[in-house]
Amino acid sequence: MMIQRLLALLTLLAATLTLSGCGYNDFQRLDEQSKAAWSEVLNQYQRRADLVPNIVATVKGEANFEQETLTKVVEARAKATAIQVTPETLNNPEAFSKFQQAQGELSSALSRLMVVSERYPTLQANQGFRDLRVTLEGTENRITVARNRYIQTVQEYNVLARSFPTNLTAMAFSYAPKPSFTVANEAQIAVPPTVDFSASKAKP
Repeated sequence: MMIQRLLALLTLLAATLTLSGCGYNDFQRLDEQSKAAWSEVLNQYQRRADLVPNIVATVKGEANFEQETLTKVVEARAKATAIQVTPETLNNPEAFSKFQQAQGELSSALSRLMVVSERYPTLQANQGFRDLRVTLEGTENRITVARNRYIQTVQEYNVLARSFPTNLTAMAFSYAPKPSFTVANEAQIAVPPTVDFSASKAKP
């Protein structure tokens, strides 16, 4: 009886050491970290989406505001919020790409709106608009921080999934590499829109 218990204990110990050595525990840790980081990214994107209706309502009060710019913001928000994000999105490169493209379009539309708003002194003097602008800038910063954390966590996870011998563990337990935000998308968001102020002037 003692020998059987000892053998069972040794088997359990050997299995534990094997799983630890092959990266199983690291996969568990990084998988949970990537999910937590992704949740924070979604929270910050939702925070931004919630700001848009107030920004649009404030800008609509400005006479002769460029309607095309306003319309693009509304359409971009609708497109971004229409995408259903599920836990499976993290393991679906195509769905992830559509999501980040939609968020990139909203970033670009909001950036253009802020640049165009510089044409309107009355709007710039509006305390409500100024407060919303500060809040939006803070949210964009939070998005950047959350995205960077997600990118770092996914990078660690993907290196583990592709490296030997932990790639064998990845294949055995179906730990596929996760999609991440692309360099092209980062560049698209980072480039501010160009607005020709000489093309049209706001009416006094």
